[in-house]
Amino acid sequence: MNKIRIGVVGCGGIANGKHLPAEKRNPASELVAFCDIIEERAVRAKEKYGTEDSAVYTDYKEMLKDKSIDAVLVCTPNCSHCEITVAALDAGKHVLCEKPMAMNYAEAKQMLAARDRSGKVLTIGYQNRFRNDSMYLKQLADKDFFGEVYYAEAIAIRRRAVPTWGVFIDQEKQGGGPLIDIGTHALDLTLFAMNNYEPAYCVGKTFHKLNKKTQTGNIWGDWDTERFTAEDSAFGFVVMKNGAVIYLKSSWALNMADPREAITTICGDKAGADMLDGLRINTVLEGKQVMIKPDLSSGAVAFFEGTGGGNPEDLESACFTNAIQGKGKLYVTADQAAVVTHILEGIYKSEETGKPYYFED
Repeated sequence: MNKIRIGVVGCGGIANGKHLPAEKRNPASELVAFCDIIEERAVRAKEKYGTEDSAVYTDYKEMLKDKSIDAVLVCTPNCSHCEITVAALDAGKHVLCEKPMAMNYAEAKQMLAARDRSGKVLTIGYQNRFRNDSMYLKQLADKDFFGEVYYAEAIAIRRRAVPTWGVFIDQEKQGGGPLIDIGTHALDLTLFAMNNYEPAYCVGKTFHKLNKKTQTGNIWGDWDTERFTAEDSAFGFVVMKNGAVIYLKSSWALNMADPREAITTICGDKAGADMLDGLRINTVLEGKQVMIKPDLSSGAVAFFEGTGGGNPEDLESACFTNAIQGKGKLYVTADQAAVVTHILEGIYKSEETGKPYYFED
């Protein structure tokens, strides 16, 4: 089968750190177009990951006119995810959009509608699902090993690791801070393990306690106090329609000695699991409490045909191209990602109003 011809919109950090290397390793894909509002970045990306024939653009709308492009990677700030994804789908392209899916649920629904009318593949970049521990946890959950999961924690806590580059700390362009940036990964993992995408209501609280601090001890250097308009920490309590609850904790900078990021804890009526010290399965055998630590060093738990490597981003890339070629199903569906976006928005809305946010749609 011919290779999937891919164009990328946004040639910054996430493209170079994750998507472009993975697509370069994927034997089923070919990077044929690079677009960035800063032309030099697109040129550098082409030189490193493309071919002599690869095209360079500064306007994604011009790139989408190329009918030979099969799929598009959207690697831009959150504020443009919806606009570019909808345009790409309407232009007949399959899309892998970086997380979070959108700034809010209304935008996410626009993206779902564009997918439905185009008939194209749409997935979202939640690569943490493709980690060995995450896939093994999901396999156990799907076999009902944990029973009814009624309590979970979604954890994305850094001590002093505020991203100082790009627009991460810009509330207007990103829609939020750590909650929408890294909390989204933890929430996605948690909902996926629970197989529960029906929230009833949530209560949220965000904090701007450290934005104006200097001499911060931040691992990437002090942040610009004028630009840091997003929250530095956010917490949410989510109640699902079946009564299950999720405690979501996210922060870029919390004075905490033992930070953890992109992990989940789930507790069911049969067993539970956490990722506090690697993946640990917590259960009872013959009347005794038992903790099991699976050996996940033998390689990927789930096999995705055609991968160019064993990293989560390689599995994500292979899953995307396989779905386009009709060789497999998406591991991350846009419908699931839309629920993640809706809950994140609900936590922010609860902070704004001081009241619980009810999910009516």
